Amino acid sequence: MGEFFKRYRYLLLAIALLLSTLLLYSYNLRKKGASSFFERAVLTLAAPLQAGFDTAFDSVTGIWGNYLWLVDTRQRNLQLEAENSRLRGDLQRVEEVRLQNERLRELLAFVDEVDRPALPAQVIGEDASNWARTIVIDKGTRAGLRDGLPVVAAEGVVGRIIKTAPNSARVLLITDASSAVAALIQRTRTRGVARGRGAELSLNYALRSADIKVDDLLVTSGMGGVFPKGLTLGRIVEVGRDDFGLFQRVEVKPAADFSHLEEVMVLLGEDR
Repeated sequence: MGEFFKRYRYLLLAIALLLSTLLLYSYNLRKKGASSFFERAVLTLAAPLQAGFDTAFDSVTGIWGNYLWLVDTRQRNLQLEAENSRLRGDLQRVEEVRLQNERLRELLAFVDEVDRPALPAQVIGEDASNWARTIVIDKGTRAGLRDGLPVVAAEGVVGRIIKTAPNSARVLLITDASSAVAALIQRTRTRGVARGRGAELSLNYALRSADIKVDDLLVTSGMGGVFPKGLTLGRIVEVGRDDFGLFQRVEVKPAADFSHLEEVMVLLGEDR
């Protein structure tokens, strides 16, 4: 303690003198009405200190107020951001439901045109390797499905069921190399067989003399016992004739977009 007083004795003396002066000044104010030379001197010396103290106090008060305002503003911003995220999520879910309803309405309208019992299903898996082109749907034998049933989308034919399980089924796409569908050109009724070529189809056995043009519509012929007659397969995109041969080379773009399939319809039973 003695070391402390020894080190700061001048500072402590100055503080003591200042406090004594202020106390004396305060006492004189209570005893006198007019200010003496001593009182005016104290006022002159103390005014800058008082002004500095007031300025510092106002600054600290302002900074603290601004800090509290910023903290409150940040909390409200965080709340607003969370609310905006929740509302965006709700809007996205509503939009997804709306789009799904649109696709289902198109599917139902398509099935009404076919006039055949149908079961809606969701696509839950896909195999688009070089070896096979298939999809998996979320309905199976428990829903009454069996091998061989045709599967369609609103745009046209998708494929046929080749394997079934209690709650799922595998569908062979018409673009698979092992797929073959009896078909005909809608405009001229020219017959052929639509075979898969990976991403496209080819119309085989179309006679060289047949009238086939680009943009002609290819539909199912109803022969073969799998697909009802008149379902859309795709449109002709290229027609060619070799120097020799009985048949034309016809390439077809499928009507269904297999890369974006989400909902399909499985056609059940026979035409009503």
